[in-house]
Amino acid sequence: MQPGEFVTLLGPSGCGKSTLLNMIANLLDPSAGQILWWGADHGHVGGPGRKLTMVFQDATLMPWARVQANVRLPLDLSHMQRAQADARVAEALALVGLSGFERHYPRQLSGGMQMRASIARALVTDPNLLLMDEPFGALDEFTRNKLDADLIGLWWKKKLTVIFVTHSIYEAVFLSTRVVVMAARPGRVLKEVTIDEPHPRNDAFRVTQKFAAYAKELSELLAEANVS
Repeated sequence: MQPGEFVTLLGPSGCGKSTLLNMIANLLDPSAGQILWWGADHGHVGGPGRKLTMVFQDATLMPWARVQANVRLPLDLSHMQRAQADARVAEALALVGLSGFERHYPRQLSGGMQMRASIARALVTDPNLLLMDEPFGALDEFTRNKLDADLIGLWWKKKLTVIFVTHSIYEAVFLSTRVVVMAARPGRVLKEVTIDEPHPRNDAFRVTQKFAAYAKELSELLAEANVS
């Protein structure tokens, strides 16, 4: 994987997308082989230009804490000075469109806003590699499309490398520089598809013939993955 890529893992349920992402995050050990982070083992992670963070399927916010405290959590755990941490939190909240919601509790936010807070918590550590496990899967289509477009802007602005898990063909086409199609029984890579379209993209791309052609190709590959 090259720096600056937006790679999406796409495949049927049970093919190992989330398992692979958890292994990349060092939350699970591979049963065979090894994973290299920036050309070395996981002890290499955390140095300059080698930070990773993960956004899960659920927002996983602390319900008793306000948005500012939720987003500041990783900085508090690293014992960053409070004034510096609060400045980083303010910047991250501005990036995801949540300025002004610092004093709200998670229960006062919509599902989309809760996920924005979760993304802000990931961005506050200034990562280089962002792992995302179906973060928008539980949201309505309008909110999902809006967050997809916002994520494209964040990825472009922050010069991130992203690995993204989804079940949505259309989300995969819109977001990705490359889509890795996986099949189950056993979990494996069926094919990689490069989405050769310029970034940053906007909603106009969704109604082009090229978008439809990429979606058709991925749909056919998913059908193959379900029977292979």
